[in-house]
Amino acid sequence: MATAAARQTGGSVRVTLWILLVVYIFNFIDRQIVNILAEPIRIELGLSDTEIGLMTGLAFALFYTVLGLPIARFSDRPSTNRPWLIGGALAIWSAMTALCGLAQNFIQLLLARIGVGIGEAGCTPPAHSLIADLVEPAKRSSALAFYALGIPIGTLLGMLIGGILADTVGWRNAFLIVGLPGILLAVIVFMTLRDPRRSGATVQAIAAQSTGQMPMKDALKAMFSSRAFVLLVTAGSAAAFLAYGKVTWITIFFQRTHGLTPGEVGFWFGVVNGAAGIAGTVLGGYLADKFGSENRRHVLTAPALGMVFTIPFALLAFMTDDWFLALFLLIIPTLCNSLYYGPTYSSVQGLVPLRARAIAAAVLLFFQNLIGLGLGPLFFGILSDLLQPTYGEESVRYVLYGATFLGVVPAFFFWRCSLRLNDELDKKD
Repeated sequence: MATAAARQTGGSVRVTLWILLVVYIFNFIDRQIVNILAEPIRIELGLSDTEIGLMTGLAFALFYTVLGLPIARFSDRPSTNRPWLIGGALAIWSAMTALCGLAQNFIQLLLARIGVGIGEAGCTPPAHSLIADLVEPAKRSSALAFYALGIPIGTLLGMLIGGILADTVGWRNAFLIVGLPGILLAVIVFMTLRDPRRSGATVQAIAAQSTGQMPMKDALKAMFSSRAFVLLVTAGSAAAFLAYGKVTWITIFFQRTHGLTPGEVGFWFGVVNGAAGIAGTVLGGYLADKFGSENRRHVLTAPALGMVFTIPFALLAFMTDDWFLALFLLIIPTLCNSLYYGPTYSSVQGLVPLRARAIAAAVLLFFQNLIGLGLGPLFFGILSDLLQPTYGEESVRYVLYGATFLGVVPAFFFWRCSLRLNDELDKKD
């Protein structure tokens, strides 16, 4: 729980949350811009859909997830300065994003994307740990949902800016223009953010400093002995698999099937996807805090119901030949699929001991990004290549049909996890 001293520094907490949000926005701009640029990259470099899926997904996710665990472990050490860790990671991934624009072939682009993944591995686990130390449990879902706004905002800006730049100055310059400002932001992070463990702002920080770091074996045992944690990781991974897979191929779907340019897709889909994602993320955190305070199982009720509710709207969107109607219909699926961010991340923080928070966030991100970001775009790309002899350029449409029905999988696991929350949430010391 926050101390009186921590409550008196509410302004500094808000500043920290806003800066972390901006950092996470840059995180997703640099991560997602490749989706809107994928089609012009494919045309210039002569890539297959499988290679597009590998470049947009697995190349980034493999190193992002593998390095996320030791970085989170380092972040959990009481002596680690988490803002400096975040700032250094930001500088690395921004520089590597710029280098993507200099790639002359698939291998060079793949290596640059790997570099982006290496840098971004140092962002979210320490940020989650930092937020959990600064915000009391009753407001944690909303605080982490606020941080998670970086996902839809960054995705929106990545598509919007990337699409416009692709149409005007080309995909190579788009990477350069988007990547370089992150280095300046890293300097701001170094100069402004402070780690509460070094100022004694929270009881949690003092406890961490006095008791030291939890052994890795004990941390993993505490995590995976929780059935709710295992179910939540499964649900979050399934949701991420669909989210990352679909967002990559929906942008390509509008270009191939509906004939839009990258700039048009970036503007229209970016605005719709971003606005609905922002609304869903905020709403998910609000509903989790409001109804979860009365009955903890309802922290995950909205994500479970939302995943099922999206199916008919998404199907109609992919069936219609009117691209504007398709965009309009995708508002509901995007909003409902975004409800899980805050509740999922906050629940993970409440299901593990204090000294295992960063590593718990990293474990969730490991599975979400390896399965979701790593395999989602790649799996759908392989399916598209397999279906192309039969359906030609329409193969992506049929892949998206199948992806829509898979929403029942995360819904089931969110529901199963919710049944465990009253017994397990915020019961760790």
